[in-house]
Amino acid sequence: MNIRIPNAFDAMPDAVQGIPDRVRRGYDNTSSRMRLIWGIVGALLVAVLAWVIYNSLVPVAKKEPPPPPVIVQRASVADLPVVEHTIGTVVSPATVQLTSRVQGQLLKAFFVEGQTVHTGDLLFQIDPRPFQATLDNAVATLADAKAKAARYGQLLSQKAIAAQDADDTKAAYLVAKANVDSARLNLEYTQIRSPIDGKTGAIMIQPGNQITPSGSGMTSVGVTNPTASTLVVITQMRPIKISFALPQADLPRIQKRLAGHGMAVTLTPQGGSTPLTAMADFVGNEVSGQTGTIELRATFGNEDQTLVPGQLVDVGVMLDTIKSATTVPHDAINLGPNTSFVYVVKSGVARMVTVKVISDDGTTAAIQGPVKPGDTVITDGQLKVIAGKPVRISRPATQQK
Repeated sequence: MNIRIPNAFDAMPDAVQGIPDRVRRGYDNTSSRMRLIWGIVGALLVAVLAWVIYNSLVPVAKKEPPPPPVIVQRASVADLPVVEHTIGTVVSPATVQLTSRVQGQLLKAFFVEGQTVHTGDLLFQIDPRPFQATLDNAVATLADAKAKAARYGQLLSQKAIAAQDADDTKAAYLVAKANVDSARLNLEYTQIRSPIDGKTGAIMIQPGNQITPSGSGMTSVGVTNPTASTLVVITQMRPIKISFALPQADLPRIQKRLAGHGMAVTLTPQGGSTPLTAMADFVGNEVSGQTGTIELRATFGNEDQTLVPGQLVDVGVMLDTIKSATTVPHDAINLGPNTSFVYVVKSGVARMVTVKVISDDGTTAAIQGPVKPGDTVITDGQLKVIAGKPVRISRPATQQK
């Protein structure tokens, strides 16, 4: 028996059998321009994929960064003063708290607050009338005692009275004389005068108040203070002193300097005024156990009264002079973990050189180490410098002055 297997394609529907022909006809109908575009897109995709694979397999070589720009200056040789900088305090040589020596009513003040006064100037007047009356009474008693002593003296010469009576009248005369002197002195105390040249502060007890030597009265701000006897505070302004402290490690230099030509002190009032110079004229007699410093003072004329007690000033003290020192700018010094160092530029390459700083006044530093006069040191741009790497000098080197 013959069995016939039908062809699969013969059994497929006509619509399905027609697909390849339609695709072929569509491709044939596609323009050559579109085929070119699709070819280019495919090529780009292949190129991008190849580039990604290549970069993932082959490391990219790192580029060296450009040399950092730096500013340099040359080291030199100079005699460098050793100057110690510190903060000083303006101190008045004399400050007087003026009080009354007698009791009475304060009548008048003969000055205005903040006025400059001189020794002997009348400042306050206490009511003198009670003291004048006491003086007049003492004078009258003295006259009586004097006359009585004279009569008893004559009677004693005639041996008309006992010697004891004559001695008693003489003693009474001396007592009366002393009472007159005391009464006259108290009357003088009713005029309160300035004991020094200086500048007055605020009036602490206003005229009209009853004052005593121990002090009580109404203050200028209207607050009763029974323990305050000060009428006014007078502060000497000319001359003025500057008090400052230096470390005890500087004592040998301080003593040597004072034993020789003296020690110059330069101060600059905070605010940038013109520096003033004077010689140190006082050294403390002990080192502070708390701070390890010793106090020194210098006296300044202060003719314009620009220095005021309690004011802070910048003080510079010349302790020594280093002869023929190798010097570099202060900005060339770098601080390492344990030592100081500078960057020296040779043949365009920065090299780290360890140095010892002998003295540094904030502008110029004296150093010891391999750095020689004429060497080029970096003064700016060190943060980007790598030791042993090239640098780019952005400003020609000049000689350190």
